[in-house]
Amino acid sequence: MTARTDNARSSSAHLYQGEGDTVITTDTARIYVIEGQVLFGKALCQVFSMDPTLQIVGDSESVTATALMKAKPDIILLDVDGGALELGEALASCREAAPQARVCVLSMRPQAEMMQCCLAAGADGYIIKDVTPAELIRAVKIVANGETYVDPRVAGGLLRRRSMSNGRPDINELSVRETEVIRLIAEGLSNKEISARLNLSEKTIKNHVSRIFSKLNIYARTQAAVHAIKMGLV
Repeated sequence: MTARTDNARSSSAHLYQGEGDTVITTDTARIYVIEGQVLFGKALCQVFSMDPTLQIVGDSESVTATALMKAKPDIILLDVDGGALELGEALASCREAAPQARVCVLSMRPQAEMMQCCLAAGADGYIIKDVTPAELIRAVKIVANGETYVDPRVAGGLLRRRSMSNGRPDINELSVRETEVIRLIAEGLSNKEISARLNLSEKTIKNHVSRIFSKLNIYARTQAAVHAIKMGLV
């Protein structure tokens, strides 16, 4: 996942206008592709151009606020592999530049933990890069229609793990860092105190807390503390 501010070289972003006899209707979804690998990004644009209900309005190697504001996309396809910005920051930058857009994450990682992190950070979809062109288009259309899409292989693995624990969220779904955070929550520390203890920014701690709440299906710090105590973390 890469990101640049508005002072980045303008040539890194490409905006597209309708050409020739192309007719754009109210049912057409406007797509902006953010992909760190230029060749793969152009290939994605080619795939979407084959569907008359999808319109490519721009592409870039990174989150470029000026280009997103000009393009006014309905869907942002965001590559999150190997980027410079933290996931939450990249999604927040997309939301700020194009508040009307839904963000669909594209990743090569089929892990449930990564999917949950993306959804907890505000993504509307999670697509694995090895999907077929037809599956990619279908996924993007689902997100464009206001629904949330996750790769069924990743979601299926998560459901199987939860069914083995009688439907209860599994504490093992938490990352090592999230386990540290929930342990400190159970000790009664605030986000500011946790950030000082772990030498991380308070914003990063807030992101970890949001992911913990999402993974454990809880909404309060007291519930997180109870989970930590039950699992023997404190």
